[in-house]
Amino acid sequence: MGIWSCLGTTIDEVCKSLYEGKSGIGIDQDRINYGYRSGLTGIVERPQLKGLLDRRMRMGLSEEAEYAFMASRDAFAMAGIDDAYLLSNEVGCIFGNDSSAKAVVESATIMAEKHDSAMIGSGLIFQGMNSTVNMNMNTIFHIKGVNFSVSSACASGSHSIGLAYLLIKHGMQDVVLCGGAQEVNKFAMSSFDALNAFSVRMDDPAKSSRPFDRDRDGLVPSGGAAALVVEEYEHAVARGANILAEICGYGFSSNGGGISQPSDEGSYIAMTRAMDDAGVTADDIDYVNAHATSTQQGDMYEAIALNRIFNGKRALISSTKSMTGHECWMAGASEIVYSLIMMQNSFVAPNINFETPDEHSAPLNIAAKTVETELRTVLSNSFGFGGTNSALVIRKL
Repeated sequence: MGIWSCLGTTIDEVCKSLYEGKSGIGIDQDRINYGYRSGLTGIVERPQLKGLLDRRMRMGLSEEAEYAFMASRDAFAMAGIDDAYLLSNEVGCIFGNDSSAKAVVESATIMAEKHDSAMIGSGLIFQGMNSTVNMNMNTIFHIKGVNFSVSSACASGSHSIGLAYLLIKHGMQDVVLCGGAQEVNKFAMSSFDALNAFSVRMDDPAKSSRPFDRDRDGLVPSGGAAALVVEEYEHAVARGANILAEICGYGFSSNGGGISQPSDEGSYIAMTRAMDDAGVTADDIDYVNAHATSTQQGDMYEAIALNRIFNGKRALISSTKSMTGHECWMAGASEIVYSLIMMQNSFVAPNINFETPDEHSAPLNIAAKTVETELRTVLSNSFGFGGTNSALVIRKL
């Protein structure tokens, strides 16, 4: 696994932030100047790629592809997969990404000002496509297997892992690089700001993202990238790979309702399908990494679904978005990485800012503080606009 997020750019940094309940959220004055209601965002370091990639390669990388490269590089290194292996073996690549706004806006601005398409250049073309992450990872890492993007809103990263799991389960691939990536700039999220979806609690950014809390007032946008090397078990054993955990269940559903309307039933179906696929029950789940983004309706409907399954059960529940904000297209993948980090280090990261439950979150076994406990089986939820739902079950080997 590899991660590039507002909680850190290495596994050790992110582990420390998760354990300490440290928020990665701050204020971007550029957003306020641009016209946003809220300047809150996850503060993500921009990678320095000079010396790692040549200039021609860097020109075609969108912001989110830069993050994905750094995360993928670390994931391959941890997996013991080097350039020689990639050149001589078939490895696939599936990434979740549902926008590349900055490059599109910059291209349109050049056309509006110069009225000459020749001024745009090839770099912005490759940066502006939704498949920008996959096409760049394909080129950099010599991908020879499956290669496509998943565009399914905030479930994109989770679905990418689920699809990799299915392809491997059905014998179509042995190794797949998968994950999610999200740009962090003023162009990417202005339409969400227009929906009044964002928290405006700017007086104290670390307190702004409040999943399940009664006084939540909206999500905080964030981003970066997360990458995982998913591999068929016998194949991994044969090459002596360091196995972190097993993906043992994937569930999905669609709500079939309003385009931005969450659903407790849709959430419930995705979770129970994942658990059924894994052959586990609610009693087997040690921890649920909830989707909960800190919106009124989204958290409420997920809480209702969680209560249907886990009321009276021992599973601890928290939303790491309380620290990261909503990492959008990346979130479903990053939250698997966060869960793996917790699993490896025997703790549950806190749902910070959970101070006053509402009627729906009160019955939940929410970890408001860090809990040191062994984690063997974890359920991770990801739900997105358009009613797309994904859930994954991972298990420690």
